[in-house]
Amino acid sequence: MSTLSIAIIIVFIVGYLFIALESVTKVNKAAVALLMFVVVWTLYMLNPGYFVQLMHPQFMDILKLEHPGLGNSVDPVLTFVTDIIQNHLGDTGTTLFFLMGAMTIVEVVDQNGGFDWVRRVMHTKSKRALLWRIAFMTFFLSAILDNMTTSIVMIMILRKLVPQHKDRIIYAALVIIAANSGGAFSPIGDVTTIMLWNKGLITAAGVISEILIPSIISMVIPALILQMGLKGTLDEGTKVADAALTPEQELSDFQRKVVFWVGVGGLIFVPIFKSITHLPPFVGILLVLSLLWIVTEVFYAGLSTEKGARKKRVVNLIRNIDMSTILFFLGILMAVSCLEEIGALTAMGKGLNVTFNGNHFMVTGIIGVLSSIIDNVPLVAGCMGMYPVAAAGDFATDGIFWQLLAYCAGVGGSMLIIGSAAGVVVMGLEKITFGWYMKHVSWIAFAGYIAGILSYYCLREFIFTTPL
Repeated sequence: MSTLSIAIIIVFIVGYLFIALESVTKVNKAAVALLMFVVVWTLYMLNPGYFVQLMHPQFMDILKLEHPGLGNSVDPVLTFVTDIIQNHLGDTGTTLFFLMGAMTIVEVVDQNGGFDWVRRVMHTKSKRALLWRIAFMTFFLSAILDNMTTSIVMIMILRKLVPQHKDRIIYAALVIIAANSGGAFSPIGDVTTIMLWNKGLITAAGVISEILIPSIISMVIPALILQMGLKGTLDEGTKVADAALTPEQELSDFQRKVVFWVGVGGLIFVPIFKSITHLPPFVGILLVLSLLWIVTEVFYAGLSTEKGARKKRVVNLIRNIDMSTILFFLGILMAVSCLEEIGALTAMGKGLNVTFNGNHFMVTGIIGVLSSIIDNVPLVAGCMGMYPVAAAGDFATDGIFWQLLAYCAGVGGSMLIIGSAAGVVVMGLEKITFGWYMKHVSWIAFAGYIAGILSYYCLREFIFTTPL
């Protein structure tokens, strides 16, 4: 390994450390990721010919045949490297546009009262009954929405229904687990599954049919354990009127339902649109966004003079999108692509296979545990660079490795409260401490995580013996 390769890896590790310690350094992880992206590629460009020869020897061979004596010519190599970077940027861009579209759709639905019905169906006197309603509602909502948005919606509901904080943090812990488990079996439920789906490593039908049961098990087992800490009834929470649960809206009840079904129904339709048209998923997301935009514009046409109505139009809500998150994904995915281009990920993948003798359950299981400590986006991006997709076998589309990776990276983040976006959000909203979660919940989440992996093993061993 060359000195430049080592320097690039060191920069990535240091950048990764600063991202993990964002709460300590108080430096936004997006800024660190963007700097890391620029620095690693700058180091790469100090000797691009070496890396091209290492990873793309066929290009150098063709160059020497076409231009004898010019094998080290800088201009053709620079042109080739520019194409490489643009290709990686194109792959990254499809994920970013998908996320931007999905985040805007969810924001529009939420701000226009589309989720009001969720609040209404949660009412119950039994603490344990509420726990199961919260669990399954969070699980299936997070399969459609992003984990962070689902967690925010559910915590807002819990604040209205559960007045006691000591009870509410138990529900909140389950929200984290259910949100991460629900996102793992859906191609649009988590950033990591979106990445795998965009890359063609998993299909919507494959991941839903084979990961749904392990995901449910990883949520149900923790719910069974957590319910033991809840006894009695909810007196004050059930007396909350629907009016108190539902903020004032400019749109009628019918219009809010239309907004919900166009937005959320559209998100469900995206995988179908992809299978019909074979266009990238982000095109389907933009289709849904455009339709939702037109529908809300029509609804607000007669209310355009009202201040509240102007604030809830898409043209204004689109400004609420968290661009720092988008830029973080841009920086981290492009930095990981540089590691791929210097051969570091390939070498790491081979090393893991040798260490664990090709046991994909051990490799992905460890990746899942790591995802509770560090961000699962670069972990999955790294794995995508480590192992090329194969025509058949465990690394084929919907192969064991990719489906396990989708499950482990998503569900594994529940083991620590800082291990997922859902956990970080709930931690801030409910003031749950790292120590309380680790003492009372981490082992429960781990039990569900392992049970899900075992159930997946049984499914692949006795039912889905070949990829779909």
